[in-house]
Amino acid sequence: MPDARELPPDPMMAFDPRQIDVPFRMQPGLRRMHDGEPHLHALQPGSALSDEKRQVHAAGTSIASVPGFDAHAAIAAIWRQAAHDGLGHLSPDTPLALAFEQDLAVLDLDSGRVPWMCVCVPSGWDPQDKIGRDLLAIHAPVADAAALNQRWPQLLRLLAGDGDWARQVWTISASPLHDRHPRRRPATPWPQTDDPEAFARQCLLRTERQSFFAVPAHDGGAIRQRIFTIRVQLQPLTDAVVEPVGAQRLLHALQSMS
Repeated sequence: MPDARELPPDPMMAFDPRQIDVPFRMQPGLRRMHDGEPHLHALQPGSALSDEKRQVHAAGTSIASVPGFDAHAAIAAIWRQAAHDGLGHLSPDTPLALAFEQDLAVLDLDSGRVPWMCVCVPSGWDPQDKIGRDLLAIHAPVADAAALNQRWPQLLRLLAGDGDWARQVWTISASPLHDRHPRRRPATPWPQTDDPEAFARQCLLRTERQSFFAVPAHDGGAIRQRIFTIRVQLQPLTDAVVEPVGAQRLLHALQSMS
């Protein structure tokens, strides 16, 4: 397996290992976003992420939608948000998969279901298995699902109000790929070594910065949809965790995982 350090450093990695929760728990963990904090980032041509997203788009598999769902209002909201985030130079004719680093989904706040996705780099799941399902069903396979699912009704009420929200999730990965679609990408085996340092050198910190912004109601009424953004970033584990306090928090979080 190639050394994870072969990946170029990402100066925009926004994850601080000191923020890792100990003990580890799957939880919504939403925070209100700061003024001026962007939801969207332009996809950089020639980057590894761009190459992977282009492959998925070229195969015609970047969009998943329930039959009959009208995504026009959601797509218009995405482009308005892009302009607000300083990306007004991007052409609205650009396919969404190739315009932004973020994968995108629509969350219907009345039903809690996800009727539309533009997802190229899922973290080990197939969008076709999730489309049209509600948050409880989508998160059923994850650790601490029962405790997590108790919080989703509160999350939906929060998202129906004002403000933009974000959360950060992370995992350790042996794969240098952003795209971990289970049918496109076979699972990467873990490094076969008893040396902790050698193991760490062959692993990556995979983070997802997720955010929610509103799709304005056409009649100016209450918010009924939110755009859910997912920004996947990879960083060699030995670059991401360099301070003892971060390493200790990571170790304790991993030891506490259910």
